[in-house]
Amino acid sequence: MSTLGNVLIPVDDLDRAIAFYAGTLGLAVRFRDGDRFAALDGGGATVALVAAREQVAGGTTAPSYRVDDVARSARELTEAGAELLREPEAGPHEVRAVLRDPSGNVFVLYAPR
Repeated sequence: MSTLGNVLIPVDDLDRAIAFYAGTLGLAVRFRDGDRFAALDGGGATVALVAAREQVAGGTTAPSYRVDDVARSARELTEAGAELLREPEAGPHEVRAVLRDPSGNVFVLYAPR
């Protein structure tokens, strides 16, 4: 149904976060979208540094799973006990929805547009 695509990490200062994750941890920057988002190579999953405008999961670190159909997957997961926090919506690069699992953990579903 899905694969882990990103781990969303909320940051206060994107430049400072990139300096730490790329400069200190050595993760390669794949791309940057202005002051809102940066994608770094996390070795199989993307480390996604998200500034305030892109913190769809709030101020919490959240896994983000790539699915074929966000609306269908969100519906199936809510039927299985997840809570839908944000309806599927078009973001700048993908369609996404935010859910909470039965233990209270927030996660994101996305599909490229």
